[in-house]
Amino acid sequence: MNEIKIIALDLDGTLLNSQKELTERNRAALSAAAERGIEIVPTTGRFYGAVPEEIRCLPFLHYAITINGAQVQRLSDGAVLYRAEMPRTQVVELMDELDRWPVAYDCYCDNSAYITASVQAKIEDYTADVHYQRMVRQLRRGVPELKAWVQGQSRDIQKVQFFTEETEVKARLMKELPQKFPDFIITSAIPSNVEINQHSANKGEALLALAHHLGCTAEQVMAFGDGFNDVTMIRAAGTGVAMGNAFAPVKVLADLVAEDCDHDGVAKVIEMLCLT
Repeated sequence: MNEIKIIALDLDGTLLNSQKELTERNRAALSAAAERGIEIVPTTGRFYGAVPEEIRCLPFLHYAITINGAQVQRLSDGAVLYRAEMPRTQVVELMDELDRWPVAYDCYCDNSAYITASVQAKIEDYTADVHYQRMVRQLRRGVPELKAWVQGQSRDIQKVQFFTEETEVKARLMKELPQKFPDFIITSAIPSNVEINQHSANKGEALLALAHHLGCTAEQVMAFGDGFNDVTMIRAAGTGVAMGNAFAPVKVLADLVAEDCDHDGVAKVIEMLCLT
């Protein structure tokens, strides 16, 4: 196996356990890998400010891939090394479509997240996941009406996502939206959530862009994930690792399947392949 130079890690359901915690064994494995010169790269659907503080405070982090690959950022100075955003006019058309369905949607712009305030106030109607309810309440900026807010911006949009507990609605939208909006990529990491990005805003392309920047080949990259939004980086990396709690189709595409996120699956693979 090629010497690993970059370890890219999804957060929720991968590096973080089901309680959204970084375990001591995972932390120790990352630290030991970093001491050997391996770049540890959080690779998440979140914007960087929404990454848990215990991750952001890790002293060996130099880069982050955020918003499902819409941005690759150097942490020392905030320099953006890769960017892939959604044109505002198309986002408004997308929101017109979502308004026809019983979903709650928000968007990311300039590394912050925004939502219609009245929808934010009743987010529990759209997702039963208490962690995501908390994130929407604490990490979204409420505006009077999100679609109108987007129309008034001069900046493009990094991501749109929606929440629904209605599985049939989610399934229909995941089937129909790619047909109506072929420039966008539609993925899902948790049952009640769907994420929509510009097509080149995916973890795989962003990870390869970072590898190129660092002078590494794809074969020198290891990537861990559990959700459908992790498939592109699991396939792009020389060593793609699916968690034991990953969706079954994600496991099929991986080179390795680790133990689940509640049993230090990340640490055990790093210890086996990078620290021996």
